[in-house]
Amino acid sequence: MYPEISATEPSPPKVRIGISACLLGQEVRYNGGHKRDDFLVDTFGQFVEWVPVCPEVELGMGTPRPAIRLERLNGAGVRLRMPSTGQDLTEPMRDFSRQRVEALAALALDGYVLKKDSPSCGLLRVKIYHGAGAPMKDGVGIFAQSLVARLPHLPVEEEGRLNDPLLRESFITRVFVHHRWQEGERESWSRASLMRFHERHKLLLMARNQSAMRRMGKLLGEAEKDDSVRDLADAYLAGLTETLSRPASRRGHTNVLQHLLGFVSIGLDRQDRAELVETIERYRQGLVPLVVPLTLVRHHVRRQRVDYLRDQVYLEPHPHELMLLNHV
Repeated sequence: MYPEISATEPSPPKVRIGISACLLGQEVRYNGGHKRDDFLVDTFGQFVEWVPVCPEVELGMGTPRPAIRLERLNGAGVRLRMPSTGQDLTEPMRDFSRQRVEALAALALDGYVLKKDSPSCGLLRVKIYHGAGAPMKDGVGIFAQSLVARLPHLPVEEEGRLNDPLLRESFITRVFVHHRWQEGERESWSRASLMRFHERHKLLLMARNQSAMRRMGKLLGEAEKDDSVRDLADAYLAGLTETLSRPASRRGHTNVLQHLLGFVSIGLDRQDRAELVETIERYRQGLVPLVVPLTLVRHHVRRQRVDYLRDQVYLEPHPHELMLLNHV
C-alpha cells in the first residue's frame, strides 16, 4: 500500500449522488434482500449525501414481489413484463421514471450509481428475453434510460463497473468536477470564471485528451464580446462531458507528469531532478501507481510555491482518504 497525497486544505463539501437504494443496504430487492456495497457506503459515503431511489418499490410493486424482466415482443419492441402474471409494466414505469427523474433534476445531483443488470436501473448489457432462446445482453433499464436522457451531463455508472479501479477513479473524479461546475452555475458564469475553471482543470483534461483540452481553451479564448455566456458555458460543458467520459490512460498521465516536471525542474538540484525523472519513468512502466510520482511532484510544487500548479485539480482530484490513486 502506498501513501496517498497528503492534504492541508479542508475536506471538500459533500457531493449529492443518486443511487439505487439496494446498494445502501435497503431491503428493496424483489426477494426482500439488498445488495449493500461496502465501498460506496463505508468509504465513499463519508463524502456523499446519498439520494436513494428504488423505481420498482416507488412504483408500488412492494417487497418481496414477483420478478420482472425486459422482453422483446414481436411488433411491440422491448417491454417490461412480470412473467409470472403476464402483466406489462412498461408504460407505468416510463411515466414514473420521467416524473422521478424530473424531481431528481431539481436536486442538482453530482452523480448517480445504478444497480447493474436491473430491468429498471441497469445501464449496460441488461438481459432482454425473446422466446425460448437465451437472452441477449443488450438492454438498458427503463429508469436508467430516462435518467441519462434527461441529465446527459451527469456522471452515471453501475456499481459493478466501480470494482474496476480505473473506472472507479474516473467516475469519482467526474463527480467532483461536476460538483465544481454546479458551483459555477449557482454563481452565474462569466467569461472570466469559465476561463478560471478551465485553467484549474487544464491538466485533468490534458491527461485524457490533449487536443480536446486545447479546443476547449480556444473556445473560451476566442469568444467574441457579444457571444452569449450561457451558450459559451453550454458548449464548454458539452466538451467537458465528452472529454471526461473516458478514463485517462497511463500514457496520458505520463504526458502530464512530464509537463509538470518542466515546471518544477528549474528549482531542483541534480539529485532531486533525477529522482523525479526516475519515478515518472517507473510509473510509465507500470512499476508504481500514480500516487507515487504525484506525491513527489506535489512536494516540489509546495516547496517552490508554484501557485499556478497548486491550483491544479489534477494534483488532488478527490479526497485523499479514498486512496484511489494508489490503484491506477
